[in-house]
Amino acid sequence: MRPIRTHIVIALIILSWLPAASLHAQHKSAPPPAIVKATIDKDSILIGQPIQLMLEATVPDNIPFAWAATDTLPHFDWLEKGKIDTSVRPGQRYYRQYLTITSFDSGTWAIPRLTFLAGTKKVMTDSARITVGYSKFDPSKDFHDIKDIIEVPNPWARWIPWIIGAVTVFSLVLVFWLISKRKIIKQLLTRQLAPRLSPLEEAMQQLDELVKQKLPVNGSVKMYYTRLDEIFRVYLFRRLGISSLAETSEELITQLRRSTLPPSQFDQLAETLRMSDFVKFAKYQPGITESDQHYQVIRTSILALEPPPPEPQTTK
Repeated sequence: MRPIRTHIVIALIILSWLPAASLHAQHKSAPPPAIVKATIDKDSILIGQPIQLMLEATVPDNIPFAWAATDTLPHFDWLEKGKIDTSVRPGQRYYRQYLTITSFDSGTWAIPRLTFLAGTKKVMTDSARITVGYSKFDPSKDFHDIKDIIEVPNPWARWIPWIIGAVTVFSLVLVFWLISKRKIIKQLLTRQLAPRLSPLEEAMQQLDELVKQKLPVNGSVKMYYTRLDEIFRVYLFRRLGISSLAETSEELITQLRRSTLPPSQFDQLAETLRMSDFVKFAKYQPGITESDQHYQVIRTSILALEPPPPEPQTTK
């Protein structure tokens, strides 16, 4: 009977211990409410050299979470604070933030443990030690800077040959332009110094040059009538102030009805202006004799439109 009682007592002790052990195991294996981590990219810097600090947090999706306060860090200065990136994973949320810090105090300093709040529990990161020192220097030199001199590349260096080439080309173009401009100015001055012809003199001179070109004989009838019409219109503009260059032939004929031309002369002029339109637009080909007649009509019409010379004054 005693061995049976002993086994019963042992069994009862084991049964009473199992729930407590199971509860302890569950409590021991239960995941923390949040996992936070602080990582630095270097643990030794020169004064003023930047350090990148990365903060990470993994939080179950069923509890609220508050980010750690990063307003100040003893012996460190903030250079840049990145935004907090968030990504959702199955059953949890993941946070990450990049921060850039530096220190201007030489020595070995610690980034303190940063406190996050997961639900009602505080979760803290590990601290990190950083050594801040000076650059190596040569005592024989006259100066000892905090950091070594860094050669900064000139961003314009690769553009210098292109700039020199562009300036050279521009200079050559400018020289040629000044030379040509000098010739143009000289020609303009020569024209300005020459006395300007009267409307009649200019028209007669251009009509004489048109005859010398012998355009109808060479088959350039259209160019001949175009030039003949242009000479007459320029004369009307200079002598009578008629905007003849912008008017059609019919509009010009209507205005010339009020001129001092005799009726027969006006009829011949109107026929010549209409013939000029036929040649330019309808590709009509008049003969050489007909072209000479129209030339004489324009010439005599210009002479007829000239005002009479002033009467000489008689002296008593």
